[in-house]
Amino acid sequence: MTTKAALTTQYIIETVAPIFNKNGYAATSLSDITKATGLTKGAIYGNFKNKEDLAYASFKYMVKAIMKPLSKHLNLSDSPLQKLFLITDFYRGYYPLTKPIGGCPIINIGVDANYSNSALLKRVRDLIQRIQDQLCSIIEDGIEAGEISTEINAMQYAKRIDTMIQGAIFMTYIMDDEFYIKDTMNQIDQLIHSELKK
Repeated sequence: MTTKAALTTQYIIETVAPIFNKNGYAATSLSDITKATGLTKGAIYGNFKNKEDLAYASFKYMVKAIMKPLSKHLNLSDSPLQKLFLITDFYRGYYPLTKPIGGCPIINIGVDANYSNSALLKRVRDLIQRIQDQLCSIIEDGIEAGEISTEINAMQYAKRIDTMIQGAIFMTYIMDDEFYIKDTMNQIDQLIHSELKK
């Protein structure tokens, strides 16, 4: 059974996470947090050591909100090659998925923390590294399965594909236009067909 304290902690994270995602770490004040949650400063700090601790928990929550549906989507096929196409398929719908939560937490928090919070920036970098490692593993599995060319440098392509995805997300949000993400996913599909596929 979930304790009252655990429920309060979860409530704070779920309420505050989109605020951190939209406003950034420095621009989110304690009064923003207490106003949104309806809780006192004491209640907030009774559940979190400090604002930074809450920011970490919020970032983790936001990442889970976007990575869980991606993982579920990847389970639609056992083929490594098809998994690459499932990634582009997932990101075609990324804008409407992330818009209600204030945008992509990887880009939002990454840009915000770059000059203001080195510890939070490290968490973003660690996440990007994990994403690229997972992409690299899918490509390596594809090489092993005979679906992807053995001439391919898996990590180089993992970084290239992730860069294209993140750049497209950034442009989609800045321009408020899904063309960027949809067109880039088509380009990645072409790259998979012409350069990766055996």
